[in-house]
Amino acid sequence: MTIAPTTIRPVLALLLACVALLACSQSQDKPRPLPSNNVAKADFSGFWELNYGQSDNIQVELDAMVRDLRKQMDRRGQPGMNQGAMYNVGGGGTANSGASIIGLAQMADLITQSQLMEITQNEHDIKVKREGDFALTCEFYLGQFHTVETPLGKEVCGWNAHQLVFRILLPEGLSIQHVLTVGADRQKLNIATTVVSDQVSTPFVLNRVYERYEPQDEGYSCKMTISKGRVCTTESQ
Repeated sequence: MTIAPTTIRPVLALLLACVALLACSQSQDKPRPLPSNNVAKADFSGFWELNYGQSDNIQVELDAMVRDLRKQMDRRGQPGMNQGAMYNVGGGGTANSGASIIGLAQMADLITQSQLMEITQNEHDIKVKREGDFALTCEFYLGQFHTVETPLGKEVCGWNAHQLVFRILLPEGLSIQHVLTVGADRQKLNIATTVVSDQVSTPFVLNRVYERYEPQDEGYSCKMTISKGRVCTTESQ
């Protein structure tokens, strides 16, 4: 069974549009970060490409989430739907319905599909440019998270020890969190994305692992594919 029914796509498209508009609003009327002699907790700068083999499989994580939801209901004395009902574990109500569960997983998949990233960082701020998606930006403040509020929602970002956290709070009980962690040798970068909805009692978590790479020489275009890995082609001059 596919996790991307066409009936869910219009709703997800609207929610993703809200995320993009919220991110774009950050560039307007932002306060300057406080002067700081506190260097960044970790250095994420560089070029990164997605490693499919080490990243979470969306279908595996979806199935694991459904099993966990069924166990939760069993412990509460509220048996969920049987296996024939596939992902619908919420009985007759809207919470934990098949559409809600699949929609949450699909949202996580859509917002973590960037295959290539370029990150620029200094002691005051960071910008994460994601291929095919809007950039994540954050200004660093002394001992506090940076918060931007707009009519579309709220975005919070900042350091949690050595990890960098981006949290987006949207209408309709939806929130998205990205947690960036870089390896000690700075050759691998993990982004743990958590999507929360008030329609599903368990958040959906998806880990994407990136590896450092150097951009190709001019005249070549490279992309990552599931079946063949990294594929490079010659661009027409």
